[in-house]
Amino acid sequence: MTPTTPADVLALLQRDPGRPRLTWYGDGPERIELSGAVLANWVAKTTNLLVEELDAAAGETVVLDLPAHWRTLVWALATWGTGATARLSPAGAPLPGTTAHARAIVTTRPSAWLDPGAVPAGTDVVAVALPGLARSFGEPLPPGVLDAAADTMTYGDVVGYVPPADPGADALVVDGEPAVTHADLVAWAVEGSAAPAGARALLRADAGTVATLRTALGVWAQDGSVVLLGREASERHSDEASLARLVASERITVP
Repeated sequence: MTPTTPADVLALLQRDPGRPRLTWYGDGPERIELSGAVLANWVAKTTNLLVEELDAAAGETVVLDLPAHWRTLVWALATWGTGATARLSPAGAPLPGTTAHARAIVTTRPSAWLDPGAVPAGTDVVAVALPGLARSFGEPLPPGVLDAAADTMTYGDVVGYVPPADPGADALVVDGEPAVTHADLVAWAVEGSAAPAGARALLRADAGTVATLRTALGVWAQDGSVVLLGREASERHSDEASLARLVASERITVP
């Protein structure tokens, strides 16, 4: 059965739970590999944090001020799992004037949101550390700012009850582009992935957060996997010989 929702996609990925589904190359030697089961576990914990700590739900908006990164894929899947709207800009920059009704702002740079009036009353800020082994944000956070690295792992591995998403409600809002509804999200992703079923696709973070989200979700919806290169890793593998070695070692079928 063809997946029609992100939850369906995660269920598909767990049919072969040990198979690598997301491989990340970051700064220096950082390489992180998530199987279908591990990816689903991260998403479940993050979904529970969003629901239990931040009251995310259908009709709410979660601003993702995050770069193209494996953690961003987790946060997007978790946001959609609550039925909420993920809002971001192509550059991952703050969206002035668009956070008035946001339930939460998830960001790698909480200090950018500390100016008076940047965060409306009732909107929570979540600080996300990008290093794979981070157990805290790594620097003191202002009172009330949630440390995702420290708190996410305390939540359950199984998502509790979450009311279903409204199919006609926005799932993804991108500055300057048409919104994508929950009903259309997976089909939109598959259309944009341009990858055959079962592909192991190479993605580069310099394509941007939106393209990374769309392609990864589309590949996963077709029972595939992705290898995502951060900006530094993309530079390291920019020459043909290095790229060829990477493609061979990771068994990439769509470079």
